[in-house]
Amino acid sequence: MDARSEPVNPTESLPAADTLAEGRPCARKRRLHVGLSGKLLLFTLAFVLLAEVMIYVPSIAVYRLNWISDRLAGARTAALVLDASPDGMVSPQLTRELLHSVGAITVALKRDNTRRLLASSDMPPEVSHHTDLRDISPITAVSEAFDTLFAGNGRIIRAVGTPPRGGGFVEIVIDETPLRKAMLQFSRNILLVSLAISALTAALVYFGLAMMFVRPMRRLTQRMIAFRESPESSPVPPEEPRRLDEIGQAEREFVAMQSQIADTLQQKNHLAALGLAVSKINHDLRNLLSSVQLISDRLAAIRDPAVQRFAPKLVVALDRAIAYCEHTLAYGRAQEPPPERRMVEVASLVRDVRDTLGLGETEQGETPDVPAIRFVESVERGLTVDADPDQLFRVLLNLCRNAGEALAARAPNDPDRDQIRVTGRREGAAVVIEVADTGPGVPERAQAHLFEPFHGSTRRGGTGLGLAIAAELMRAHGGDIKLVPGTIGATFQLIVPDRPVDLEARRMRRAHG
Repeated sequence: MDARSEPVNPTESLPAADTLAEGRPCARKRRLHVGLSGKLLLFTLAFVLLAEVMIYVPSIAVYRLNWISDRLAGARTAALVLDASPDGMVSPQLTRELLHSVGAITVALKRDNTRRLLASSDMPPEVSHHTDLRDISPITAVSEAFDTLFAGNGRIIRAVGTPPRGGGFVEIVIDETPLRKAMLQFSRNILLVSLAISALTAALVYFGLAMMFVRPMRRLTQRMIAFRESPESSPVPPEEPRRLDEIGQAEREFVAMQSQIADTLQQKNHLAALGLAVSKINHDLRNLLSSVQLISDRLAAIRDPAVQRFAPKLVVALDRAIAYCEHTLAYGRAQEPPPERRMVEVASLVRDVRDTLGLGETEQGETPDVPAIRFVESVERGLTVDADPDQLFRVLLNLCRNAGEALAARAPNDPDRDQIRVTGRREGAAVVIEVADTGPGVPERAQAHLFEPFHGSTRRGGTGLGLAIAAELMRAHGGDIKLVPGTIGATFQLIVPDRPVDLEARRMRRAHG
């Protein structure tokens, strides 16, 4: 077969660097990663070198001025010789020696409108640049210094300075090449010293900052990574960091957050395990309650007056228990089903709670479940509430049971002292129900998380779910539950608002009616 007709696998023509592995970017797109330590070192070197440059610029300008000033000082000496010579006559030999000592091609002195000149030849070379040291600004000195560095060798310059005494000026014409070579040598020395200082300073700053900042940040980052990979098994440091700066604050906040998240995860695991256990128990409990319901139906057929009195209450209680089990299994989640609201008589609901807890009037020979605790009802006559009766019953049952347990804990009880009071009234478009007791009240440490699961219980062995369930059911009704401060014992207030009236639906019903 012809090689051109063979099928070609498109992936074989791609270079290995372009292939993707496990969703990661290809190798050629991978960027160079520089850690915090590397960035700190680079920034330190850059700033130290910048500081050295800022030092070098004025230094090289000063070096040039000093170099030219030394030559002008020698020119002043030569000018004194000119003044001392009769009629300005200087021998050629002395002229050469004076110019050689100055390092100049010509030296001139101007005073009182007269100009005297020492020259090595009758035709001095052409001057390419002029500089006046009598009045030179720092910016001009810096610019002329760099002009000398980049001008090249062989340039002739004219420098002017102050004379030895009196007015006028002294000037020299010199070859700039020795000056440029001296400046280059000075620059090399500055560069070597700057590199040494920069390396030493950068090392000291780097190690100092690394010990003070980079190492704590790296330690904090490693702990974050370890906590992210295994939040449940990541250990919490036994002691809080002692640093008082921002890094210490970050470490303390991370330790607090780690502890809170660990507690939350532990609670979530507890909730998950508890939910699984409740689902299993609920399944079997529903079957058992169904059997009990059959027995209660048989009891209802007995003509005994006492049985006829309590059998209906038993049937109602069993129906509620079975319905609750079915709802729990149907939803299979920690969230409660939405309420099925209708108008309910509050007084009747409160009496059902009282009878369920056994706190009401008892027949002769019967003993209530919670002895010597008085149950007081104070509900407005004819008060109704727009609520789910089963869910509101559960809320009141939880609150009254908690109150009864708090009062029973200080047995022997006295009905004049140990009381549970349930009141109900309408306030505008809402019904307010209060459940109060004369017990020890809610400890301050429990009030912050009173309506959170596993936090609200103040009784040994309590699960802390009763108040959490009550709060969830009240929120489902659009209402609220709260602990009323400043009361004897504990007083919980329920607020159940009426549902908003759908005016459009009402108008449609009237139109079709």
